[in-house]
Parts: sequence; C-alpha cells; structure tokens
Amino acid sequence: MTNDNDRSAAADDWRQANHALWEERVPIHTGSDFYDLAGFREGRDDLRGFELDEVGDVTGKRLLHLQCHIGTDTLSWARRGAVVTGLDFSAAAVAAARELAADVGQADARFVESDVYDAPSALGGETFDIVYTGFGALCWLPDLAGWARTVAGLLAPGGFLYLAEFHPVGMCLNDDGTAWAEDYFARGPLTYDEPGTYADLDAPTRHNRSVEWQHTIGDVVSAVTAAGLRPEFLREYDFSLFEQVKGMVKERDTSGTRPGSATVYRLPEGRPALPLIYSLRASRA
Repeated sequence: MTNDNDRSAAADDWRQANHALWEERVPIHTGSDFYDLAGFREGRDDLRGFELDEVGDVTGKRLLHLQCHIGTDTLSWARRGAVVTGLDFSAAAVAAARELAADVGQADARFVESDVYDAPSALGGETFDIVYTGFGALCWLPDLAGWARTVAGLLAPGGFLYLAEFHPVGMCLNDDGTAWAEDYFARGPLTYDEPGTYADLDAPTRHNRSVEWQHTIGDVVSAVTAAGLRPEFLREYDFSLFEQVKGMVKERDTSGTRPGSATVYRLPEGRPALPLIYSLRASRA
C-alpha cells in the first residue's frame, strides 16, 4: 500500500484511471510466472479446493464470471463442465481470455467486454444458474448495493451467487502482519499511485494510478440481502493466495475434499491465525 497522504482524495475519474491501469497490465500478466499460462494450457486447474466444494457440480450449468480478467478461473470452471461466460471491462483482458480458451480447447467459452454495472444490457437480459465473482474484484466497485442488484438480476430462479474474496481484515494489516495499519471502516475512495503489478512488482508501467474501495463483511452481506438474495453461508479462511504480508509460508492448497494444484500462503506457525479469505453463497428464490 502507498503512504500517499492523498489516498482519500476525490476520484471522479475512477473508471478511466482503473481501465487504463488494467489495459496496460494484461500483457504483463499473460507473460508472467504468476499466471503461468503455459502450465494452465497443460492442464493446471486454478480453482481452490474450498471453491469446488462450496459451488458443487457445475456440469451443464450456465456460469457467469464477473470481472474475469484473462479467464483462467473462468476456463477452470469450463473444464469442469460449466457453460461459461466471462465478463470484463478490459478489451485486452477479453482478447487474452478468448485466445486462451481456443488454446485449451474451450472454444464454446464466451467472453464479453463490459463494465459490471452494464452486464445485464451487455448480455441481452440473459440469466444464469451461477454468478461467480473471484478474488480481488469487489475493491474496484464503488457501489456495492448496485453490484448486488445487478447480480440478482443476472440470476435465474433457483440460481446462486458465489463470491470468493480477500478478507478486509487481512487487507488492513501492515507489511509484516503484526499490526493494524488501515481503517477497516474506510468507505473510500482510496487512491494509489504504484508502479508494477502483483504479478511482477518490477514491471515498468506508466498507468499507475488506481482508485479502490474497501467493503466490510457487513456491507457485503447487507447488500446481497437487500438485493433479495438469501445467504446460505459465509465462511472465513486463514490463508491467502499470495504473500500478503512478509514471512508467509507457501503451501499446497488442502482446503477442499478434492486435490488441486493451487498454492496458498499462511502465517508462520506460532502466529495467531487471522481471516484472510472469505466465501459467500446466496441464492435467488
């Protein structure tokens, strides 16, 4: 996180700034070891064990992945039998996802360029059995209530939202995870100006300004409920998907009943466990 004292400045141009940032980072991500697209093409599954258990069998289910980026999670669901649509506001990300789909023999996977809030019109009013939103997505959305209403409108009767996200408690820690460094109840916008990307911290980049929002667990559950969805569970996990704070230990993901190839990061033994990831499933009547 930045030390910029102007982090909470007005950010009326948030969409333009974030779009430029993501467009620039797509080619860095597709060529990075972090995403390892060569390994994905060879069959690696990018879903975590707990996700597979909590979503269940997706064979033949219509699954919409909002904010899908370059499509690795989307295509992992396709490999497990889902009829997938990925949606992202970055044209570069959508192009990369389409290319990857062709490479891995998932030519029927559909990728659509659209802002989340415009998804209903971009998808022509289509509804889905599952709306999936993965890690690092909600922080880019200023209007959580609007997001939840959008999700509810995209779900077919009997369908459900499945959200797997970084826990806001973990995002409030300092660099070594030993102290609280951020305001949990900050409603943003929070502006950052940081070069590089999580997939390559040293990558040279020009579009470095981003605008983000922090959403508490209570805000997420309240937004989903207000949109008419019925929460089935909210679960918390003591690991992350990257070295979120210094000194974390890299391990194989053992969170589910089925073996996977994902890796996770935990605080070292002897350190108090903290919630770093959460998952939420909520259904439409």
